[in-house]
Amino acid sequence: MATDYDAPRKTDEDASEESIEELKTRRHDKNSGKVDEDEAEAAESFELPGADLSHEELAVRVLPRQADEFTCSSCFLVHHRSQLAETKKGQLVCRDCAA
Repeated sequence: MATDYDAPRKTDEDASEESIEELKTRRHDKNSGKVDEDEAEAAESFELPGADLSHEELAVRVLPRQADEFTCSSCFLVHHRSQLAETKKGQLVCRDCAA
């Protein structure tokens, strides 16, 4: 971007007056209120993390730990034996926790 160094410089008062005038014109702009309306409509479709889910029922079938699985002593997740990284003092540790 080229700059004309010979052009007269604007003072702080000139800049603030311009910005006030710009704000006044934006205030009367018809589209300025429309943005707020769209945000409100969009916010109604979101579900917040703390929403009341007491009326919801979960149907999950829980299986007991199988013979080829182990519970990690660090993260307490059940993993397949192929994920076993090491045994520390008799405690089984998965690959993710050992890394």
